[in-house]
Amino acid sequence: MRRRNVSLPQEFIFRLKDLLPSSYYYQVLNSFTKRKPTTFRVNTLKITAAQLRKSLADEGIKADAIHWYPDAFTLKNTTLRKLQDTKWYKEGYLYVQSFSSMIPALVLTPKLGEKVLDITAAPGSKTTQIAMSMGNSGEIIANDISRVRLFKLEANLKTQGVTNVKIVNTPAQRIWQLYPEYFDKTLVDVPCSMEGRFDTHEPKTYAGWSVKRVKELAKDQKWILRSAVSATRPGGVIVYSTCTISPEENEGVIDWILKKEAGKLRVEIIVLTGLQTMPGVEKWYDDTYSQEVKKTVRILPSATMEGFFVAKLRKTKSTVSQ
Repeated sequence: MRRRNVSLPQEFIFRLKDLLPSSYYYQVLNSFTKRKPTTFRVNTLKITAAQLRKSLADEGIKADAIHWYPDAFTLKNTTLRKLQDTKWYKEGYLYVQSFSSMIPALVLTPKLGEKVLDITAAPGSKTTQIAMSMGNSGEIIANDISRVRLFKLEANLKTQGVTNVKIVNTPAQRIWQLYPEYFDKTLVDVPCSMEGRFDTHEPKTYAGWSVKRVKELAKDQKWILRSAVSATRPGGVIVYSTCTISPEENEGVIDWILKKEAGKLRVEIIVLTGLQTMPGVEKWYDDTYSQEVKKTVRILPSATMEGFFVAKLRKTKSTVSQ
């Protein structure tokens, strides 16, 4: 495949080439030039996937199912704006969300009656997905530091008919002090450099990118993850995710927490059938990571998928001093 003229930051392109196998490099690079389709998931708190698909079809809107998530669809024959004009969107029967963004909550596998923390929750894409999986049972704490973003979260919860969520407004790094080893499962979808969402049609998506920024974000991500670990009970699960590609924000963060909480966490294997992925890398420039990071998953950007990274941790021992 020939490389297209891509106007992304040159240093990002060099790093991408150093990270990816040659068989993936040009495909991933070209993916940033492609417009992603509109994708959405059904809100099963209000309607089944079959019912929604038929209701949309009755209005002349075609939605194609995907094989790896039966509640997710690709919009085929109309625009996002027209979908947003429907009752099905306005009244929360569906939620517009990228496919990659749906994966962390699927890996978390929240169950009926559990106590779940979404540590950086706004605007609520994953919170509403978790609530849906739990059938509005149990308890979800949705935390975010931004009051403005929390208004959007609150509105989304209401529209989607979610009733099992309590909203908290506190720095993620400190939430473990409010809920020490309280949760069965915790989602840690951290603020990141968003490399997986770069779009050459939208220069603002990469205008602020720099290696310096990547490393600054990684520092914050480490302490958010450590707070999440301390807020989760022994035996519980923590899912860490980013929509970025840089190992500093991904494998580097997982390697750090494994060292910080040595012997108290284990990385679990993630199986994502039918998606183009690659395992975590053990070496990145001068850094060497634990072999355990090979169990993490990098979802490669493509014509339909944004780039994402997901790691699943099992907490085996207490991390909070009694």
